[in-house]
Order: sequence, then C-alpha cells, then structure tokens
Amino acid sequence: MNGKIAAFFDLDGTLIPEPSLERRILLSLRRAGCIPYSNYLRWLVEAIRLSPSGLLAVQHANKRYLTGLNVDLALELMDSVAFFEEGITRVVWHARQAHPIVLITGTLHPLAQLAAWTLECELEARGLAIRVHVLATPLEEERGCWTGYLAGHALYGGAKARAIAALAHERQWNLSESHAYGNSPLDRDFLSAVGYGHAVNPGRQLAAIANEKDWPIWHWQQEKALAVRVNGGSEIQSTEGQA
Repeated sequence: MNGKIAAFFDLDGTLIPEPSLERRILLSLRRAGCIPYSNYLRWLVEAIRLSPSGLLAVQHANKRYLTGLNVDLALELMDSVAFFEEGITRVVWHARQAHPIVLITGTLHPLAQLAAWTLECELEARGLAIRVHVLATPLEEERGCWTGYLAGHALYGGAKARAIAALAHERQWNLSESHAYGNSPLDRDFLSAVGYGHAVNPGRQLAAIANEKDWPIWHWQQEKALAVRVNGGSEIQSTEGQA
C-alpha cells in the first residue's frame, strides 16, 4: 500500500528559499550579458499578446527572454541550489516510507530537473537511492537552444492539480492517501487534490485556507546549499527530453 502513496513538493518557496530558481538564473544571465536587448522586446510583445489572459499568464507563460540562449551555457550558471534543511528532512521521511517523491513546480523544467538530480544525490548520501520525479513548465528547444516558447502548458494554479491527477492515474498512486506541500494561495487546488495537504511558510491568505482545511502548517527557515549534480556527476547536461 505504501507504494501507492506519493509525496508532491512545490519547489520555489517550499523546498527552495526565494528568490525562485528562474529569477536566479535570469539575474545570472543578465550579469553575464547573455540576454540580447532584442529578447526584452520579444518578451514585451508576448506580454501584450498574453495580457487578455491576465497577469498570471504573463508571469508564468512568457519565456521569450530566453530566445536563442544555449541551454548548456545557461545551466552552467547554476553552480548550486539552496534547499530548506527542514524540507530535505521531510523528503527523507517520505522516502523512508517508500513514497514516490515528485517535484511539481511552475519553474522551468530544466531548472527543476537540476534540483531533482541534486536532491537525488543528497538522498543517496543518506542511503536512499531513489528517483525524484519532475512535473514542471516545459520549454521548447531547437539545436540546443531555447526558442522562448513553451513545449506545453505553464504549470501553475489548477494546472498543478491536473498534472498530479494525470501522473497518479498513470502510476496508479492513491491521491486520497498522498501528501502535497506548497507555499502559495495558487497551490490551493494542488493541495486540495490529495488527502493530506501541507502549507509551508504560508502568507496570511494560505494560512487562512490551511486553518479552514485543517492542513498542517510548516515553518522552514534553515538553508543548505548543495552543489548542482547531474546523475551523481558534476557535469551540467541538456535536459531536452527528460521527464
């Protein structure tokens, strides 16, 4: 029965302290002078196109600033990922119960995959050789470079709930006995989709929802920086085709 129970973790603000992984790589790319000025114009044009769908769509679905950037070069700028130590402890607890671990996040899939590989190495160091699954916003690649377009849907709000429902159906996991951890009011549907929702470092709105739903509230503060690793090694590789 334990194999039927899964643990779903949001990434930014839940397992990983703010700022988000995407904001960190954006700042690193800007400092390195990797983003041409034309990409900011592309982003603005796409923002105008998406504006009828609302600010959340502009925020989560507009990746035109990445147009033409080499995937491997961009990912090499991520030399470490900081996790909440309490979050890692909670992941370890679930792993010891033989619960599949899933990172579900609106961040870019390549960044989420780096975080998953790094987390796998940390778990392996604790005697837990398991695969961490990833559900994240997919990016389109062409000849090793990002096109600036999504290869699917941005994963935020209700899309997270639909994504874990599809994965649970595919893997025959029991969502009514599973756990989910999130830090934002946007995670409400995702947390409600499982039997045991958990609010991590919630603001006032999510805290109110958690009290209404009788979800545990976790306060994670201690940070631990882990060197980025890919499949146990140190080389950064392209994440095209990974899932």
